[in-house]
Amino acid sequence: MVANGARETWSSAGAAPTSAPLPRDEISEFHLRDEARLVGGLIERAVYTADERQRIATLAERLVGAARVGRTKHGGLDAFMHEYGLTSEEGVTLLCLAEALLRIPDADTADALIDERVGSGDWERHLGHSESLLVNASTFGLMLTGRIVRLGRSAGSGPGAVLKRLVARSGEPVIRQAMRQAVRILGDQFVLGRNIESAISNAWEYEKQGYVISYDMLGEAARTEKDAARYHARYATAIEAVGKSAGAPGVENIETLTRRPGISIKLSALHPRFEPGKEARLETELLPDLLELARLARARGLAITIDAEEQDRLDPTLMIFERLLHAPELANWPGIGIAVQAYGKRAVPVLRWLKRLAETTRRTIPVRLVKGAYWDSEIKLAQERGLPGYPVFTAKTHTDVSYLACMRFLLGDTRAFYPQLATHNAHTIAAAHVAGGTLSFEMQRLHGMGEALYEDVVSKSGLARRCRVYAPVGAHEDLLAYLVRRLRERRQHVVRQSSC
Repeated sequence: MVANGARETWSSAGAAPTSAPLPRDEISEFHLRDEARLVGGLIERAVYTADERQRIATLAERLVGAARVGRTKHGGLDAFMHEYGLTSEEGVTLLCLAEALLRIPDADTADALIDERVGSGDWERHLGHSESLLVNASTFGLMLTGRIVRLGRSAGSGPGAVLKRLVARSGEPVIRQAMRQAVRILGDQFVLGRNIESAISNAWEYEKQGYVISYDMLGEAARTEKDAARYHARYATAIEAVGKSAGAPGVENIETLTRRPGISIKLSALHPRFEPGKEARLETELLPDLLELARLARARGLAITIDAEEQDRLDPTLMIFERLLHAPELANWPGIGIAVQAYGKRAVPVLRWLKRLAETTRRTIPVRLVKGAYWDSEIKLAQERGLPGYPVFTAKTHTDVSYLACMRFLLGDTRAFYPQLATHNAHTIAAAHVAGGTLSFEMQRLHGMGEALYEDVVSKSGLARRCRVYAPVGAHEDLLAYLVRRLRERRQHVVRQSSC
């Protein structure tokens, strides 16, 4: 670590890089490690002095105060989520609708669900509570929809009742389409653009504020080779378009690369069998496709980030990542990063392994530290398999401790790492600022979330820090699955905090 904040770099002297694979045994040992025992060790890593805690609390209070003032100005999805929190009956109703409408194939069942869920909500009590036009317009639509479906229930008997039921029934297709459109509008708040061209155009507003962008091409795991080929083409098109928009690449170093936009790549989108036990096949079939994208990104001066996925895909992810760093055509290029999920019990061992990888390849690895977005499915999968434990922490406070421990680890060696700290938590932002000081790192947030909170981080001189927006790009058929994951992430925060 360099005291004045300048980044320490690898010298040309010393041992030459080695391509021998690094063992991942320690990582495997932590897969189902006892949670209480593991958290005890993480607490020691995450400890702050009394003075640091006071500074963090003061700064976090300032950030929260500014965010509360700025929430009405920014509105959008933050305001919507604030009004329809998932502790309310209406918030849970919206989550159920968003998820269920993805899976219901026929109109009659969709109508019945809308009747049951929307008709039971007390939407009127939310009208006018928010200063956001989006929130009040959505509330008004839900309120009208609820009244119409309740009309069909309480019509009674007689000629007038028959007419009322007829009106209600004739309105159901309209209601169904309105609800689907409402979910689509809600999802659009999370997505920067339906295609890469519109996303690049929309990113201009962020860039004027001082943000840099990481483009994430939406799409769930490829199920066929045709899916994988389509996603590969989408990534290639995005790299070309973003590179052209960003202009000529500069000097190939970490500081130059991190001032430019980047591309996030999900490995499961590039191969239909991206799973444990298929390593040999993945190295033969997936790695060449990934190398092609990496070479293209290098030519355009864009960094790529290997995105995080479910815990059972961690080992093949690390295997492919290591092979990528050892590729001769990518030698000495610090543009290959990876996301690490702090809610995984293996997070710290993964960072230790990445540090050794940085040392053996003599490069700086950008690491995007996140808390994790698949918690409920990880818990359910472990239960279905009858595992003796869970691969992720079961309490939110434990994930918070793990995140702080991982953050300390990354900031402790900015020669091996370029820390990219992704969070919407004011306390975590404040802790990063206090722990990082003048070191070179960046903060990250999701497009559509945290605008009011991050305004202080981007624009105020006392806290000014490079910030990146993780910006999903995709059409309607891709964004709904992403929306449900983001809504679940909000729900996880509530459920896990209540269990502590």
